[in-house]
Amino acid sequence: MEPIVLASGSKRRQEYFRLLGLPFSIIAPEIGEVPGEFKDPREMAEELAIRKVRKVLGYLKGRIPPWICGADTLISVDGISYGKPTDRNQAKEMLKTLQGREHQVITAVALYSGKTNAIDCRAVISDVIFSPLLDEEIEWYLGTGEWQGVAGAYRIQGLGSCFVSGIRGSYSSIVGLPIRELYVMLRDNGYSYGYPD
Repeated sequence: MEPIVLASGSKRRQEYFRLLGLPFSIIAPEIGEVPGEFKDPREMAEELAIRKVRKVLGYLKGRIPPWICGADTLISVDGISYGKPTDRNQAKEMLKTLQGREHQVITAVALYSGKTNAIDCRAVISDVIFSPLLDEEIEWYLGTGEWQGVAGAYRIQGLGSCFVSGIRGSYSSIVGLPIRELYVMLRDNGYSYGYPD
């Protein structure tokens, strides 16, 4: 199988690549988002995933790899997007907003093919239902530090699962990489996945 550059420092995405048996290397680009730049959460996730791929292409300066994969996950409540909290106070506000409500987790995947010099980008939207939370529960969770570096200030694959009463959609997408969608994108774009073409 051809190697893929994973444009992400996310441990969860790396774990999923290993689970799928995909050979990969990591280049984690730094990208910024401009407040108010996007109105639609799906558009925002897709554009940020594409920017990660383009940033890696820029780093490589003409040395084009066969494949680059970038992804971006964000939380949406009432049309407002939430990324990674910058500090504990912001994480606390996010958890207070999510508690007792349903929200959407949007993960966009951008796949670049060196053969076609094109980027295919798709997004998966899943619903997550949070139970009502006591202030003490929020403080306990913040104390674990698990909120750091993750959209919406919780990890569904960790202690954050204590607060989730239900999901509709793709669990792997909520974690950070929709496995089914990635597999289909690789297949649709001509990636040789170990079975005859």
